[in-house]
Amino acid sequence: MSSTSSYDPARKRQLGAERRTEPLPTVHPTPSDRKITFSRVAIVLTVLFWVIYVVTTIVRQFIDGGQNFRFTMEAIGYLVVVTFLTFSALMYLVARQGALQRFKKHVRVPRAELDRHFASSQPSITVLVPSYAEEPEVVKMTLLSAALQEYPSMRVVLLLDDNPNPKDAAVADRLNTTRALADDISTMLAEPRTRFTDALLRFELSDPDTFVAPYIALDLAEEYAWAAAWLHAEADAHGLDDHVDLFFADQVLRGLADELALVGKAVEAAVADGASLSSERVAQLYRRLAWTFDADLAVFERKQWASLSHEANKAMNLNAYIGLMGGTYRVEQTPEGPILTPVSQRRAGDIVIPDSDFLLTLDADSILLREYCLRLTYFLQQPDNARVAVTQTPYSSFRGAGTRIERLAGATTDIQHILHQGMSHFGATFWVGANAVIRKRAIEDIVETEFVGGFEVRRYVQDRTVIEDTESSIDLGTHGWTLVNYPERLSYSATPPDFGSLIVQRRRWANGGLLILPKLWRQVRERKRRGEVVSRTELLLRVNYMASIAWASFGLIFLLAYPYDGRLLSPVVLLAALPYFIAMASDLRYAGYKASDVFRIYGFNLILLPVNLAGVLKSIQQSLTGKKIPFVRTPKVKNRTASPLLYVVTPFLIVAFSLFTLWRDVNAQNWGNAAFAAFNATLAIWAIISYIGIGNAIVDIWLGVTKPLYVDRARRSTTEEAHPVTASLDWRSVLYHGHAGGQVPRAGHGLSAVAATPAQPAESERQAA
Repeated sequence: MSSTSSYDPARKRQLGAERRTEPLPTVHPTPSDRKITFSRVAIVLTVLFWVIYVVTTIVRQFIDGGQNFRFTMEAIGYLVVVTFLTFSALMYLVARQGALQRFKKHVRVPRAELDRHFASSQPSITVLVPSYAEEPEVVKMTLLSAALQEYPSMRVVLLLDDNPNPKDAAVADRLNTTRALADDISTMLAEPRTRFTDALLRFELSDPDTFVAPYIALDLAEEYAWAAAWLHAEADAHGLDDHVDLFFADQVLRGLADELALVGKAVEAAVADGASLSSERVAQLYRRLAWTFDADLAVFERKQWASLSHEANKAMNLNAYIGLMGGTYRVEQTPEGPILTPVSQRRAGDIVIPDSDFLLTLDADSILLREYCLRLTYFLQQPDNARVAVTQTPYSSFRGAGTRIERLAGATTDIQHILHQGMSHFGATFWVGANAVIRKRAIEDIVETEFVGGFEVRRYVQDRTVIEDTESSIDLGTHGWTLVNYPERLSYSATPPDFGSLIVQRRRWANGGLLILPKLWRQVRERKRRGEVVSRTELLLRVNYMASIAWASFGLIFLLAYPYDGRLLSPVVLLAALPYFIAMASDLRYAGYKASDVFRIYGFNLILLPVNLAGVLKSIQQSLTGKKIPFVRTPKVKNRTASPLLYVVTPFLIVAFSLFTLWRDVNAQNWGNAAFAAFNATLAIWAIISYIGIGNAIVDIWLGVTKPLYVDRARRSTTEEAHPVTASLDWRSVLYHGHAGGQVPRAGHGLSAVAATPAQPAESERQAA
């Protein structure tokens, strides 16, 4: 039973926010032949109209002759912009076509086959949940969604990346609460874990015949009924502050409860019909109960250890733990803080980090549906998939968003889910980071090792850019591995609820693609050297994925700002874009949104233009300087995140310039440009009002103007700096470093930065900048 009727969100909902709270079906509906045919026709029409435009407008102008140099340059520039934008629209349609083909062919593996497979094959899996400054309630839902996966030999590890010694009392309380989550959840699951482990043991010791007696089957049904009742009770006790809480209660707890209750009723019905259940099948059903509540949970904090990298990004948080897996370590105290020293014998060690066959990386604000691990690991174990390194279900958005911008950001997320599924059809899958099951042997093939300060630093997931998953996808392909998106909706992740937090997320997404492109060319050469066929469609989809934000941002600036000659404009350009917009409107309706949202997304992208452009420019800056761009996490706060001055003012400048262009082109009777300017101004104004808010914009502009006028109090007085206190000899530092501590600059990798100076937030503070 859903709790929607009693749902009363803590935060006031905006007018125009999403009312629907029911998620989309786990399995995509089979697309009709008509829909697939239209998708193919859309691709053909896009190419056809582009060719017609080039011939009838551009080529014709040059054939007619009499054009000056300025017109020639304008024509070439306009053609380049239109071609790149049309190419991106074409790639959308191609990826969409691939998705429809996959949805049509997908056949779900029956549950009985999964139970049969895992009865004899039980590979281990470790769930890694990197977390930084997250709310404990959010992390708890993520951990529980992982712990309740119906999977054997599962270990769930929360990788806490907060400063281990915060000064602020509220931050310290939040950190301690988060640290206790593993024990809290283990305690919560203790009763069903003990009950079902004992029940499985009793059944296995009873030495049942080939078919079980009816009373044994009814005992099994009773256990399933108890599990369902326990989960329903936990769902009823779960507080509902927002739509994510509602999703967790209904889809994770109640969804699993309803499925277990249904199995129990099916067993009762089988007994009532006089059917005999095999002892093998009953054992499988008992194991399912035992495995569901039997996860091992732990917390690991790399910043408590001076021997591990403290670089402020998610990739190195993962790398630090993965590098320790399968080892035994002795804890040693040094002036820099405690370090982990590998030892060969377990008896000589203080800490043992178990190894596993598979890894599941899961963002701390993401939630998995039941059977995620079971189905994706089963997929990886099939003989045909022996060279698949990563499989994932590109995450969907939580429905019932409380703000207009969160709803629209969720719409773009759900569209991206479809496109990523289509990219897998052409072998162009990218690891998208929020969730993925990874074959550990695969990432061991791409590991890079260096020694910094005498300690080994391993990089399994690249941290050169802030889109670490994209670069690692290319590395895996270079080493002969592939990636596949599993064609179901089994994972969900939060989308930013306000413009300020959305800026941080989208600026990070726009950064790094250009830097990774050279690696793609190296991958293609290496694959061809091995005799592999690299299709043009795959290559084009990958290039578009990594670079389209760059050319789309610059192209839109040219279209907005430059007064192109009216002779270059043609209705055929609009016809070339029309299949793209119609297809997107259809996809929005398919994902449960409005077809008219296609216009809202256009305006949304207009006000995000400076954000995307900033991310692209950061990539160019990094390529020129060679300096890493700091990883900035998406803020997750109860209240609104303030937006930087530049990103608030620029949308108003876009509106102002569009209105100026409209006035200028109307006077010049350049009606095509005038219509385009009016269209942009209208949708940008709508986006500013709906997604930024006039009141919020005024507040953020005021903060941006006045903030530089305030100066923070210095951490140390000038008197203390002028007259330092003479310290006694630190003999531990002399014996460890060979000199007095603090006299040699620390390497930039961040090793022991926090352990050595626990009172200073240092590296971790920059992660929240």
